[in-house]
Formats: sequence, C-alpha cells, structure tokens
Amino acid sequence: MRDPYDVLGVQKNASPASIKSAFRKLAKKLHPDANKNDQKSAAKFAELNAAYEIVGDEDKRKAFDRGEIDAEGKPRFQGFPGGGRGPWGQPGGQAGGHAGGAQDGHFESFTWGPGSFQRHSGGPRGGFGGGGFDDILKEMFGGAAGAGPRSGRRTQFEPGDFGGGAAGQDVSGTVTITLEEVATGTTRRVHLPSGKEIEAKVPAGLSDGQTIRLKGQGLPGPGGSAGDALITVNIAPHATFERDGANLRLELPVTLYEAVLGGRVRVPTLDGAVELSIPRGTSSGRTMRVKGKGLPSKDGAGDLYATVRIVLPDEPDPELEALMKKWRDGKPYDPRRDKS
Repeated sequence: MRDPYDVLGVQKNASPASIKSAFRKLAKKLHPDANKNDQKSAAKFAELNAAYEIVGDEDKRKAFDRGEIDAEGKPRFQGFPGGGRGPWGQPGGQAGGHAGGAQDGHFESFTWGPGSFQRHSGGPRGGFGGGGFDDILKEMFGGAAGAGPRSGRRTQFEPGDFGGGAAGQDVSGTVTITLEEVATGTTRRVHLPSGKEIEAKVPAGLSDGQTIRLKGQGLPGPGGSAGDALITVNIAPHATFERDGANLRLELPVTLYEAVLGGRVRVPTLDGAVELSIPRGTSSGRTMRVKGKGLPSKDGAGDLYATVRIVLPDEPDPELEALMKKWRDGKPYDPRRDKS
C-alpha cells in the first residue's frame, strides 16, 4: 500500500484535526455511493480507510513514523543490533542481566547443578522478561529437565517454576466501517501490533469510536492466559446521510413546483429508496420523518429525517422569472418580517 500520508494528501507533521478533515473530505468524494459508475472507487475508498487507520490513530501513527510498522499496520523486523532487544527479550541480546552487574539493581539469574534447579532474583523483575525460558530448557533436555545424569529421575518443569501464570497483555487495533455496515453489522480482518491477524465481528448499531473487546486475542503472559484485543471502530463519513444517534438525517432536494403543488418523491435510505409525500406549500427547511429507517439500537430502530431544500433550475428561465415578477407585484409577502 502507498504511504498513508500520501493517500490522505497531508504532510507528516499535520495535526490530528487536519488529518481528520482531509479524511472526511476524501471519504465523501470517494465513497462508492457517490461513484457508482467508477469501478475503482471501492478500492480507492478502502485504501483511504486503511491509511486513516494508521495515521488517524495516535499510537499507530507514532509506530509508523518510527518505522516499527508498515503502511498496512504490520510490524517490521527490527533485528538485534546495538542496544536493541535481543533474542532473550533483553537489551543487547543478553540473558539474565548485564555483565558486570545488574542495571538499576534489577537482575535475575538461573543456575542448575547435580541436585537442583534454582532461580535467584535481585530485583522486582526477571532478567528473561516475557517468558520462554522453560521452553529453552525443555528443548535442551529433550522435553523435560532432569536432576542430573546420575540421579536416574526426570522432573518436568512447570510454568510456576519460572514465575509463570502472569496475565497477558492487551493489544489494540482500529477498523473503519461504512454506515451501511453499522446498520447490518459486519466482520473485518484486523492487523494487530503483535503481527497477528484476526477476524473481528462488528455488531450492528455501534457508535463512532466505540471499542469492542475480543477475549484471549492479545499477547500471552509467561505461562499464563492471553490478554484481549481492543478494537476501536471508526465510522466513515457518508455521502448522503448524517448520523444523529440512532437517527439519520439528510437534505432532500425538491423542485419549486413540488414544493408549491405537493407530490410524492423518492427518498434514499440505507436499504433502498422509499416514497415520501410532500404537502402542498412546503417551505425549504421543513423536516419530515420516515419512521424506522434509521439505525438499530437497544431501544429499537431509529428514524430518518428528511429536510426539504428547494432547488431552482440550473439555467435561467425567462418564463419563470416573468411569473415571479407578476407574483411579486400582485401578491407580495415578507417571510423575514419577524426577524427585523
């Protein structure tokens, strides 16, 4: 995928407000509903959402800027040079503390001999961090750690022997869904900072910024249970509708003659158009309700509110102008008389 900053058309030092504004502007422009004749619009819209999932999230943006994740949110391999984290989970690749003494008084070492295996702690945290030492010993001793070549007995190491049983770590991710998917619910593949890819079920009716918790999908603790995945759901702007809780709002363009004479017009909804009756003499700004055509919620489906906007012809019409002049001179009225 392209650089997410390029996709959004913003500089790397852009403020969060500028990034969000750019996203909303492009989302309205690229939304498939507004580009039904453009077969590439769906792919462009998906790329835009993926870019916003990176730079629209503070933690992911920092990780991307540091080169820790790529444009798809997948971790980049950092290696073990210099002061990096080594294969034992320790700075510089050292296991069990630093040579010449423990840093800040924290150290932990392991020794084994003819009679026993011992663990020595000199501080509140272990030198191997993150577990995995028991697996190394099991591999060294063929799946079990013995008491010595002359003991004649084998002892299986348990997680508790290494301070295991600790709770795992939660991880976070974000997904962007459409308003149509808010109405029906959906599933999304989510790339987590851990490198794991999971399928998240997004229930219907969620609000923008709401978080769903997926049990046991986080990082495992040393010998303990895994943490959870916390997925923040962002809702992409829609080309037609504005969300108002469980309700939806839209502007409904009508002609001058429909407003004066009344009639029936087709109104879009998330699941297909419906017909709405426009009363005679309807003024611009009047709002009418279409019951049950909003979003699902625990209190039932919301409603759709259509606000009338009278639209004149694109080209000047001499006959219409003549009619309006005659009407103005014969039947003047002032709709602003209460505003002065």
